[in-house]
Amino acid sequence: MTTTPDVRRTIRATTATEAGAPRATGADPAVRIPAQAGPPGTRTGCTTPADTTPTGGDTAGAPAPHDPCAHGFLPERPPVRSMIGTWTRLDALAREVAVATDRATAVDIVARADRADELTALRQRVSRLSPRNAEAAAMRVAVIAVSCGWGALDPQAPAAREVANEAFLELWAAIAHRIDHDQFVALPTLALHNWAPERKPRRHIPIDQLARTEQLVPIVRWAPEGQPLSRLDRLMLAATRLEAHGIWLFRLADTLAGRAPDDSSTPTALRRLVRIQHALRAQLHSEAAELAAAPATDQQRAVLAALAEQGALEPPVLQAADAVLGIGGRRPGEGRRQHLRRHLPAQHRAWLSAMDRHCAPVRTLAHRGGPDAAVYREAQESLIALRRTYTALVQTAAAPTPGGPLPEAA
Repeated sequence: MTTTPDVRRTIRATTATEAGAPRATGADPAVRIPAQAGPPGTRTGCTTPADTTPTGGDTAGAPAPHDPCAHGFLPERPPVRSMIGTWTRLDALAREVAVATDRATAVDIVARADRADELTALRQRVSRLSPRNAEAAAMRVAVIAVSCGWGALDPQAPAAREVANEAFLELWAAIAHRIDHDQFVALPTLALHNWAPERKPRRHIPIDQLARTEQLVPIVRWAPEGQPLSRLDRLMLAATRLEAHGIWLFRLADTLAGRAPDDSSTPTALRRLVRIQHALRAQLHSEAAELAAAPATDQQRAVLAALAEQGALEPPVLQAADAVLGIGGRRPGEGRRQHLRRHLPAQHRAWLSAMDRHCAPVRTLAHRGGPDAAVYREAQESLIALRRTYTALVQTAAAPTPGGPLPEAA
């Protein structure tokens, strides 16, 4: 049995329903969404002047059902590089807080913005943000929250007001409501919405190709302007490139959905998955030397430590592989899997849940013998090795001194 259009139609319909997204009509849901397809009448690719208008060129009130086969969990268009109008205050605030020497200094900067009524002015304008610009604002709020040591807080909890600036909490809560995502202070927001190509490409290219082939720079730097990128900067850019290289993993996950374990094409797809995971591991190794040689401050290491403690550093592409192979169910069960996924937008969580269900037949190979089961176990082992390599990269970024080399890529 091969993956039928009916199965793929079910996955997309389920994802749209679970994410609360509108269902498309008059089109075959089994047809692939072209890479980088934007809303009608909008351009895709690099940021244009229209992208930085108050609506960012986005006029749709709600996002379309998400298809990771188009560009994985990367945003559909490059992140907003510079906000305009009143939101330039948030731009400046995030950049100043990110390079603060310690948490106390970062908190003082936020308090100063509160006294100038900047945070209140921003909160009053949240409802006017387009979805794309709301994501851009969320990234800047996440930078501020984690820099101040508030990343683990619930901005709407009364106890949070005893710890964090109240006006900032109100802005944070308003942004969370606007993007319909409460726990966005994590790597998916801090990395995948905080990059830009160093130079504008001369032609339009899909966003995953853009992130793979162009030199990337952070929008909000953790290192001061004019200084080399820090380890934290390089880790976040490495996570973005990992997602871009992992686009084939998302497409293979979609291919494996609904396949029977005894389907003759299943082991072929699993072997391809092994090769992709080896390639992703090699990609991480290629990032290690520059990251280890980059500077790091105590404040940047504190930010990394806080994110790691919250389980907020898991790359989405690893979660996609886990949804196919079921590794997360072992450590230590379904609770951990959902704990990691809470940092993803609703449409991404819905897609992963659909993969959990539709790849369940393939996962029964874990309890079988024979060559097909051996290929499945090889895929599991390659994912475990990939996750360990990523963990080693995070440990290198958090180390007080340049770390040693990572284990050799298999």
